[in-house]
Amino acid sequence: MHYLEFERPIAELEGKIVELKKLAEEDPNMDINGEVQRLQERAGTLVADTYSKLTPWQKVQVARHPGRPHFLDYAGRILEDVTPLAGDRSFGEDQAVVAGLARFRGRAIAFIGQEKGNDTQSRIKHNFGSAMPEGYRKAVRIFELADRYGLPVLSFADTAGAYPGVSAEERGQAEAIARSIQAGLSVKTPFIATIIGEGMSGGAIAIAAASKVYMLEHSIYSVISPEGCASILWRSADKAQEAATALKITAQDLLNLKVIDAIVPEPVGGAHRAPLDAIDAVADQITAGLKEMDGMTGEQILKARREKFLAMGRNL
Repeated sequence: MHYLEFERPIAELEGKIVELKKLAEEDPNMDINGEVQRLQERAGTLVADTYSKLTPWQKVQVARHPGRPHFLDYAGRILEDVTPLAGDRSFGEDQAVVAGLARFRGRAIAFIGQEKGNDTQSRIKHNFGSAMPEGYRKAVRIFELADRYGLPVLSFADTAGAYPGVSAEERGQAEAIARSIQAGLSVKTPFIATIIGEGMSGGAIAIAAASKVYMLEHSIYSVISPEGCASILWRSADKAQEAATALKITAQDLLNLKVIDAIVPEPVGGAHRAPLDAIDAVADQITAGLKEMDGMTGEQILKARREKFLAMGRNL
C-alpha cells in the first residue's frame, strides 16, 4: 500500500504486522495470533483517529491518493449495458472524459466521467484526467442527448484541472468549458454530479453544474488548486498548505457554504482502503438523489437547479 506522509505511524504498525506474519510463515510453531490481533486493533484505532481530524492539506493528499478508485472503477461496478460515445463532432476524441449511455440500477442514464488512469500507460492515455476542449464538447453532446431523450445524467469529477497547454487554448478551451457549464445548467432532466477525488477549476465545474452535487468525504472541490492559489497570492507554491485552508476546499466546508448538497462517507482510512465500499456508498447516494427528483417535470427540475446556483451568490 502507498502511505501518505502523515500516515507514517500507521505504516510502522502495519509493517510490524506484516513482519510478524512472515516470521510465522517461516516458523509454523510460532504463535503470533495474540500479538497480531493487538497490533491490528492499535492500527485500526490509529487509522480512525488520524482520519477523524485531517487538515485541509491532508485531505488534498488523500484526494490525490494513487490507490483511490477512479471513474472507470465506478463505471465497472455500478453501470451496466454501457455504450461509450466518442468524439466531439468537431475535432476529435478526448480520452480524459469518458462518456456515453448505460443503465444504473436498471434505469437508463447518460454518464460523463473524468478518468486519470492508474498506471503510467493509462495515465498517458487519459492525459492524467486533464481534458482538452473536445472533451468538454463531448460532454455537451451528452447533455443535449440526455435532454432530447429524457435521460438522467450522472457525472463523476476527478481532475486537477482542464489541460492548460497552448494546443488546448488554440482550440478554445475556455469557450468549451463555458458551453459545457451552460449545457449542464440547461438540461431538463435529473443531473447528479459526484466529486470522487479532485474537483479542480473549471475543468471540474464544467461537468458539475448539477441538480445535486455530492462529494466523497475526503475529496476536494475548488476553482483553483492550492499550489496554483499559493503561486498567485504568495508567489510561492510552498504556501500550498495555507492556501488549502483558506480556499475552503473540503467537503465539510463546502456543505456548510451550501455549495454541495451532501457528503458521501468514506470507509475508515479513506476510499483507497476499501474502494468497493466507497463506490457502493456513492451509488446509494445517487439512488437517493434520483428518487428525490422522481415526479418532477423538466421545467421544475430546470427551475430548481437555476435557483440553487443563484442562491449560492446570495448566501455568500
